[in-house]
Amino acid sequence: MLDSIESKKESEKKFQVGRRGFLKAGAAAAAMGVLGAIKAPAKIAEAATVNKFDYTSPSKGQWSKLRPEVNYGGASVKYAEYNDQWLGTSKIVGTVKNVSEKDMGFSLSAQGLLGEKSQKGLFQPRYPLGKALSFTMKFIGGDIAVAGAPAPEKLPIPDPEQMSKHIKDLAYYLRADEVGIGKMPEFAYYSHQMDPQLFGSAFKLPIGEIPVTERMPYVIVVAVEQHLETYLASTGYDGIANSQSSRCYHATANISVIIAQYIRNLGYNARASHFANYLVVVPPAAIAAGMGELAKVGDCAAHPRMGFRNKMAVITTDLPLVPDQPIDFGMQDFCRVCNKCADNCPAGAITHDRDYVEHNGYLRWDSDFKKCSIFRTANEEGYFCGRCVKVCPWSSKEDSWFHEAGVWIGSHGESSASFLKSIDDIFGYGTEEIEKYKWWLEWPELYKIKM
Repeated sequence: MLDSIESKKESEKKFQVGRRGFLKAGAAAAAMGVLGAIKAPAKIAEAATVNKFDYTSPSKGQWSKLRPEVNYGGASVKYAEYNDQWLGTSKIVGTVKNVSEKDMGFSLSAQGLLGEKSQKGLFQPRYPLGKALSFTMKFIGGDIAVAGAPAPEKLPIPDPEQMSKHIKDLAYYLRADEVGIGKMPEFAYYSHQMDPQLFGSAFKLPIGEIPVTERMPYVIVVAVEQHLETYLASTGYDGIANSQSSRCYHATANISVIIAQYIRNLGYNARASHFANYLVVVPPAAIAAGMGELAKVGDCAAHPRMGFRNKMAVITTDLPLVPDQPIDFGMQDFCRVCNKCADNCPAGAITHDRDYVEHNGYLRWDSDFKKCSIFRTANEEGYFCGRCVKVCPWSSKEDSWFHEAGVWIGSHGESSASFLKSIDDIFGYGTEEIEKYKWWLEWPELYKIKM
């Protein structure tokens, strides 16, 4: 599979236009009819004129004080209502059952249920930077970090909308790239948590289970972007792939732990869920919080500006808040016609199907998380994998007027999505490897799995 991807990449090179040369010239977009067909996304100018030293509550309708408008990167976004038939744009067709964390991909790998090579590859620290990042997670993964009793005195919250914007400001202050608040879907809780945690300091086999009994009304979702230039230089499955994820997991874990403790200090219940200690299945929580839509790669939520190029953590709480609405930016139509992730998946785990299948009471594409997990843990061409992140047109774009224009086009139905994907292919976005951005070192001799 890897050979076929490399061969395809070589054959496509002669058709690719220089990305930076195009953006400097700025003329080809007019020739393609892009200019004049769209209006540039509005930017809130008042953010630069606010007195930064005199904090007052954000005005009604503002996203937050520090970022008055959420950044959708040019996408045309509509809002969806909360109801029993849909979670955002994901159709619910039956009872969605809570699932056990023990049945997730890496958990199956750890138990040896995906093969000996997958199990060995998961536990062997085969990239020095990835090992360093994983080491730091152990200090913020224990229950003492993510949970605790609230202060005995509840501070009054007279305005839940003000508090919601304040929590968003806090997340941005703590260096989150995006944040949203949702009604917590009950089925987004795990039925059981692994005991001990897979990436915790006390992990050992066999894995047990602890029932998850928490039920909170609200969920706060924080996201941190994976580094764009690093992905532009990477294959997506080389040594840096795991470190891209781990860096963001660590950052979001820190943010979630601090926000949860802050809320408990106010006298309300709050529990952080992050990579080293989950109670929550993150994608449905992210969809509920207006942070993305379900996409073809599987049970993953893609953000309209960052695509999959981010990692998230959540805080479940009973702090009085006003939830955001789920969003619709055309991801379902786009995934139906794009298939770029499926074409480039080294594991062959992502389906080319146009239609959904029913899975656990909702509709999704029939991608194979077990194949994905096996390749990521057993990959000897690097360490883990993020190829779908690299090639997705929503993930691989730079911050420019041209890319905002393309995103606006791509969020307007199947025909527009097909047009955006064609432009993406012409310019080689996602499949190129820009050598000047490659800053990390590779140790191929470490990638081999010791059986």
